[in-house]
Amino acid sequence: MRLNKQASRAAFCLMTAAAFVGTLVMAETSAGQSPSRRVSDIRETPTVLAIRRVSPAVVNIHGQKTVRSTAAGMAGAEGPESFRQVNGMGTGVVIDPRGYVITNYHVVEDVDDIQVTLASGETTTAELVSARIRNDLALIKVNVRDPLPTIPRGTSSDLMIGESVIAIGNAYGYVHTSTQGIISALHRDVPVNDTQEYRDLIQISAGINPGNSGGPLLNITGEMIGVNVAVRVGAQQIAFAIPIDQVIEVVTEMIEQHNESRLSTGLRASGGPRDGDGVTIANVSASSPAAREGLKPGDRVVRVGSQPINSRLDFALAMLDSNPGSPLELGIERSGKRIDLAVVGEGATSNNQSVAELAWNVLGIQAKPVADATMRRLNQRMKTPYRGGLYITRVRPGSAADHQGIAAGDVLLGIHGWQTSSMNDLAGILEHPDMQRGPRAKFYLVRKEQTLFGHLQLAAQPTATVRH
Repeated sequence: MRLNKQASRAAFCLMTAAAFVGTLVMAETSAGQSPSRRVSDIRETPTVLAIRRVSPAVVNIHGQKTVRSTAAGMAGAEGPESFRQVNGMGTGVVIDPRGYVITNYHVVEDVDDIQVTLASGETTTAELVSARIRNDLALIKVNVRDPLPTIPRGTSSDLMIGESVIAIGNAYGYVHTSTQGIISALHRDVPVNDTQEYRDLIQISAGINPGNSGGPLLNITGEMIGVNVAVRVGAQQIAFAIPIDQVIEVVTEMIEQHNESRLSTGLRASGGPRDGDGVTIANVSASSPAAREGLKPGDRVVRVGSQPINSRLDFALAMLDSNPGSPLELGIERSGKRIDLAVVGEGATSNNQSVAELAWNVLGIQAKPVADATMRRLNQRMKTPYRGGLYITRVRPGSAADHQGIAAGDVLLGIHGWQTSSMNDLAGILEHPDMQRGPRAKFYLVRKEQTLFGHLQLAAQPTATVRH
């Protein structure tokens, strides 16, 4: 009798368990879910989602370069045995749907025919647009018919040691290889040689191999926080990436210099590296196309053509499509009002040389623009708001600049009330009617972190001396 009771109790427990399982299955079914769906949810980790989000904007770069392979070749011999073909590979990230891609300079250095494989598997060609050798960064333009997905950008200003990171790249030719690790350290300086330096790098433990160079370093949400650049030879899990804020700053300057070398508008913009920082007109050169259309410092640029502008990089990229003689349509905000206008840019190729010659003949100086990053550091140390300047590299003996004590190493900030942030600024000043009459013009400059003032006596010039 006791055994029957135990058997009954066991049967009851089995029935109860079966009913409980049935209830779970019914609850999942009523919620529109299945057991396999729940397992999938567990497997679909943030890492999976991050890689899935970014992969379409990652491209694989490959090509051949000719290198000198023998001692005779290094010494300049031109025989066929002095050279050899080397296969190169790397990675890039799309930052503009028209096909503009960021990568490392060493990935495309000396490559005559840059081949790019898109995430779709399509292979096409690319051209080098601009490069900064010292920072090992390059911008290439991929030949595509349709818009490409762009990489989501984060910031490197709030990175934490120990946080998870993901690297994607063309490792050893295995396209779209993904690895994961953590941030091991921040602010690493890695010397390379006399022409290249890596500063303020992110050290990571993610696996980085040949071919990963130029690829994205991601945070766990799938935002790009750096560009993978180097590994420690002979070590494991020691690799480095350039922080994204540094990348965007350098690439923006590269594009701006490229634009200035071919197009003169007379305007200079300022703004932050991240989307939403906005773009403001910092300076308008006297008698420039921008000045003739009424642009003023302080105007906020919200659109170039059909492209919305949210950052200085947006503005620089939008200007890449502008050509001399073609109207550049701008949408600006001024005092809360929207204004649409068009600036017709002019060719700058001959202008740069003529301005340099005029600066030497009239002022007695040779100069070059101060990099934005250098100007920001100078402003931080001096607690000043200067927007830019010209670094004096040489002064002609007996010139107006020499008589006023201007010396190599000074940073010229302005003349006659106008800023000298670029050679185009100087062109606008020197061709202005007030300046061509040969006035006694006030100038101001920075020397050893001190602002100095003086007056230049300029000789009268013939009109229309400077061509834009």
